This record gives sequence, C-alpha cells and structure tokens, in this order.
Amino acid sequence: MKPVIALVGRPNVGKSTLFNRLTRTRDALVADFPGLTRDRKYGDGRLGDYLYTVVDTGGIGENDDGIDVPMTEQSLTAVGEADLVLFMVDGRAGLTAADEQIAAELRKLPKPTYLVVNKTDGIDPDTAMADFYTLGMTEVLPIAAAHGRGVRSMIEDVLEAFPDLEPYYDEDGEPVDTNDGSIRVAVLGRPNVGKSTLINRMLGEERVVVFDHAGTTRDSIEVPFERMDKKYTLIDTAGVRRRGKVFEMVEKFSVIKALQAVEAAQVVVIVIDAREGITDQDLHLLGYVLDSGRALMIAVNKWDGLDADHKERVRIELGRRLEFAPWVKIKFISALHGTGVGDLWGMVEKAWDSAFIKIGTNEMTRIMESILAGHPPPRNGRFRAKLRYAHMGGNNPPTIVLHGNRTEALPNSYKRFLENRFREALKLEGTPIRLEFKSGSNPYEGKKNVLTDRQAHKRRRMIKRMKK
Repeated sequence: MKPVIALVGRPNVGKSTLFNRLTRTRDALVADFPGLTRDRKYGDGRLGDYLYTVVDTGGIGENDDGIDVPMTEQSLTAVGEADLVLFMVDGRAGLTAADEQIAAELRKLPKPTYLVVNKTDGIDPDTAMADFYTLGMTEVLPIAAAHGRGVRSMIEDVLEAFPDLEPYYDEDGEPVDTNDGSIRVAVLGRPNVGKSTLINRMLGEERVVVFDHAGTTRDSIEVPFERMDKKYTLIDTAGVRRRGKVFEMVEKFSVIKALQAVEAAQVVVIVIDAREGITDQDLHLLGYVLDSGRALMIAVNKWDGLDADHKERVRIELGRRLEFAPWVKIKFISALHGTGVGDLWGMVEKAWDSAFIKIGTNEMTRIMESILAGHPPPRNGRFRAKLRYAHMGGNNPPTIVLHGNRTEALPNSYKRFLENRFREALKLEGTPIRLEFKSGSNPYEGKKNVLTDRQAHKRRRMIKRMKK
C-alpha cells in the first residue's frame, strides 16, 4: 500500500517546507508569514525503494470566522483521509493554546499521530521539545525542515507502521510509471471570477477553499478523479492580474505557478466574469494559452441574473474580440448554481480528442491534395510553390508538416487558408493547429555542369548556325 500522510498544525509552523522536503519538489509555495497555504495539496514522496503520499494543509486557524473556517475544514478533511498524521509545532515559539486545542482533537482520532517539533536548528532539541511532552503524544520527533535535519529519520520512524509499502521499482527494475493517462484540465482566469467555485461544482464537493475575496487561491491545486470511467485531473490556479498591479512577491510566484499549470495541462478553461465582459487581461491570458498550443475553451461565469440586453452586449463583444480565434468554444455558465457546468465535460473531451488526433500519412496527403485541387497555391513570379505530401508532426497542438518545393514563397494568407481547410477536413474543435512547411533541397544547386567534348563541339556548331 501507499500510505497517506497528512501534515497539520497551526499557521507558519513549516508544513509546506516539510512537504517540499518529503516530496523532493518545490510544488508548495513557501513564505515567512502565516496563512499562505489554504487548500490541501497532494504529492508523492519516496523513501528508498518505497512510495508514500503527503498532504499539505492550511493552518488550523485560531479564529472562528473569515477564511480560517474553510481552511480548518480542509485540514480536517485531509486528516480524515490520511493513514497517519504528522502534527507539526514550532520549537522556537513554544507551546501555544492553539497547539493544545489541535492536540486535543487529534487524540480523539483512531489513527497514528506523531508530534513533529520543527525549527530546532540552532537550539537544543531536548529543550525545544520539553514543553510539548505535556500534549500527551507518544512520539515526539525533532526536525529542521528548512535544512533537512532529522527529516529522513523521522519519515523512517513513521513508516515502520506500514510493512507492506508500495515499491518504487517494478519487477523489471524500472521506476513505476505514475502517469495515469488522465486528461489534465487547468482552470485559468483573473482573480475572483469563480475558478474555485467552478472546480467545486465540477467535482461535486467543496474540494478547494472558496471565499468572497480576490486572491483566495494562491497555489496551483491538482485534483485527480474519475468520471464516467474516465480519469481527469483538474488544476485550480491563482488569479492572474495585470503585471502592473502585482507587487507582493508571493503573488508573483502564484502567477508563475498558474502559468506553469498551463504548460502542464492538456486542456485549458479560461473563466470570464459575465458582469465585466471580456477584458484586456483575459485576452492576454488567451494569447498565452494559444502560444502554448493547448486546447482551449471559454467559460463565461455569473451568467445568471443578467438582463437580456446585457447578455446580448456580452455576446457581441465576445464575437468581436475573438475574431482572431473563431474556433474557440464559448459556454455561458453559472458555477454557483451549476447552470451549464455539466456541458463543459463534453467540450473538454472533444477538445482533448482534437488535440491528440492521429491521422496516417496517406490520409493526410489525400486531404492536402483535395484542398490543392480546389484552390492551388498562388503564383510567385514565374514559379508556383508545389506541395507534394503531408503528415502529422505532433499533438497538443496538432502539427501538420507539409513537404514541397518553394514553400517559403507561400503568402501568409494562403497558409491561413490551408489551416482553416485542414481544420474543417479533420473536424477539429477547441484546439489550435500548426502547419510546418519544409522545402526539399535542389541536389544540383552549386554544381557546375561540365560538358563532354562531343557536347562542347555540338554547342559550338549550334552557336555558329544561330549567328548566320
């Protein structure tokens, strides 16, 4: 089995730092102030030849109002899913009332719980742990997560309770393939447009924290699940504001993580606020996704409650500003009430199928020939470009490689024509398409034709005859 380890504790005790140390990644954002982590985040770690799963959680807050409430609920959910719990405390700050309250709740749970005293670097570990023995935990382990001191011995101790760990290598000695073949869908947009609400609605549960305040989500949260026997991974991202409005360092890293999520995704859903319409920042995000080549669709959220005139203005504005990408599918939804959300799944599947389409060389060449028969390339001077055959050159986005002569002379207008005709012939939906042109080299270029004696004599006779 692969045990699930939950990291819980009050804010700013080093849970995200330990998460990165255990998973050997930098997936969790880390900063020296409390409340940075808000959603539970999963990651796989490895101890020698065996695997385990770590769950990073938001701090269990000391307040009973505001955003601390959903953060605490997320942490308690992670504890309920876990096989064992690492209760982290701050060795420098000492024992607090919040630590005592969390310990009282954890003692009620019928699962192994270990007390981990963090930030013991530079001080005597025994002195740092002295106050925490009063919490009644049987196992107290000192570590310094920032420097890695004591982390390996700690994870070895807690995993001793699981003798049948899942191996990292298969029977052939190769690392276990962790790619489950799921469709990766990233939800992108500006702050406070309803991305997390949409994620929760698509999942049917309160998986990520939703709060009526811009910037609630700060990290990219991946949620794997199955629907109708198909595997998906939904990626909730932080809101991306204009560069001139981003001042805090943490928000800059949140934006970087959001853009990295686009690169890691296969399908991107851009969420737009219907009350504000499509903005310049939405178009910037759209352009970034197009440059990355990912399949794309637009979800216009908060569509409920708008009058007919406002809806018509939004439709007209979308049509006008998206003229450069008429293939982008648009769905009007209400993430809060669920209107139209179910239709997104069909659009995601069609976009994914189009992005990973597979066509043989013979079929692709036949399609190209039918296009050229109706509209051949325009003449460039005395010559006309000749396209000889085509084949698939890649997926996500679908890339079509066309081979011929003088392809560099094809005008951009004709290249756009070919792109549109290929899109129609292949019935592609919701994905950009790229065409690559390759010209064959002339084997006689740079070579001088040397005449034989007979050819030279014949040439001289013809020249004399022409002069007469």
